[in-house]
Amino acid sequence: MHYCAEVTIELKSGMLDPEGTTIKRALGHLGYQTTNVSTAKKYLIEVDEESRDIAEQKVDEMCQKLIANPIIHNYTIELRETQ
Repeated sequence: MHYCAEVTIELKSGMLDPEGTTIKRALGHLGYQTTNVSTAKKYLIEVDEESRDIAEQKVDEMCQKLIANPIIHNYTIELRETQ
């Protein structure tokens, strides 16, 4: 089966987000008032596996080994079957 995983990587609570801070400051200079701006990254990963469980396990391993730093990041995986 063919699966597409959408992986969202976000900083854990309490971690500094200099990019988000810079964007918030720039929006303020443009006249937009925001209470918070945080950054996240999204990855789309396509895999061919025998089952949904195996596909999700493989993508989770990818996140743990390479894509996310477990010390500073949280991540979520949304998996859907594609053709």
